[in-house]
Amino acid sequence: MSPRTFVRRLRALHANYATLYRRAVHETRKRLSAVVGGLGLVLTTALMSIAVTLPRVGGPPAVTAGAAPWSSHLDAVDLALQTNDVPAALKAWHAAYGAALASRRWDGFADAGDAYLRVASAAGAAGAPRARDLYLSALFRARDAGSRDGALRVAAAFAGLGDREVATQARRIARRLPATP
Repeated sequence: MSPRTFVRRLRALHANYATLYRRAVHETRKRLSAVVGGLGLVLTTALMSIAVTLPRVGGPPAVTAGAAPWSSHLDAVDLALQTNDVPAALKAWHAAYGAALASRRWDGFADAGDAYLRVASAAGAAGAPRARDLYLSALFRARDAGSRDGALRVAAAFAGLGDREVATQARRIARRLPATP
């Protein structure tokens, strides 16, 4: 083998080695990024679950006696709608929705769905899709709480939206629940 051929082969081997080395480093970095990203996701999820549960520890119970925590906000919605102030009504609705969400009660979601339909109607917008989501949440929470009255109320709300299939399913869920005393 001539010296030139030897040098060419040596350079080719070096180029191949350099390419393989760069690929290996790139793959290692990708794997390391995936592992670090996965650990970050797991850590974020753990911290969020802790953050969600901490306010509930030693805080008020999920169901409190007396007026519903969202009722004052719904009164503000109705007051704003009486004066045709749709932005104020929507702002009050968001506060009512937040209170309903914090309470974890089915009736909060049902009331929020009813109020959203009123606000959307005053704004001339379609409120059924958002109200439907709220009613579905109310239905599942009523089922989990064992509330036949809640499932029947949500069934009536779906019937009012014209969604007979879900209204029928809500009535089936209500039949499976124990009678409310």
